[in-house]
Amino acid sequence: MSTAPTAPLDPIRLAKRELRDHCRRLRDRLGEAHRSKASERIVSALARWGPLLSARVALTYLPMPGEVDVAPLMSLVPHVRWAIPRIVGGPERRLAFHAYEPGRLIQHSYGMLEPDPALPEVAAEEADLIIVPGLAYTRRGDRLGYGGGYYDRLLAECSPTVTAGVCFEALVREDLPQAAHDLPVGYLVTEDSGVRTCRSAA
Repeated sequence: MSTAPTAPLDPIRLAKRELRDHCRRLRDRLGEAHRSKASERIVSALARWGPLLSARVALTYLPMPGEVDVAPLMSLVPHVRWAIPRIVGGPERRLAFHAYEPGRLIQHSYGMLEPDPALPEVAAEEADLIIVPGLAYTRRGDRLGYGGGYYDRLLAECSPTVTAGVCFEALVREDLPQAAHDLPVGYLVTEDSGVRTCRSAA
């Protein structure tokens, strides 16, 4: 009995999958102490950054294990109306943003905390600024995410909102595999270089 031929894997998707594994291992090797100190420096740079200080509404995230931890930023810049994401699965496959209330957080199976879905939802289009996590970035603002496409869709919907990617300096690369739908961030923030402008904000 003949079987239908298996479709070849998209080379960009395959390259991203392999690179994700590599970047996760590299991030793990940095160690918790290094990641914690680097996160503090990234938060410090953001807390002094003009576009954030002038923002009315900002979208950020609470970290999965190993990610840059920007959570302290919300208490350092309290005049901003902060919102954090909740993963909406099923056919919607989107990020729903809700008002940040530290006493009303729920642990997701991925390891990060999410907002209680009963909290007021904040439309992403209201945001003046979005802080975007990623496994790796380039200095041009290209991003390697986790493969779910959630932030790709968010960035497409919210253009031209100011976007700042955060990343450990060790995970800034010269190039990343990019598909047609991938959108760069406008700014990149690392522990060594602070906030730097990418091509999309030039």
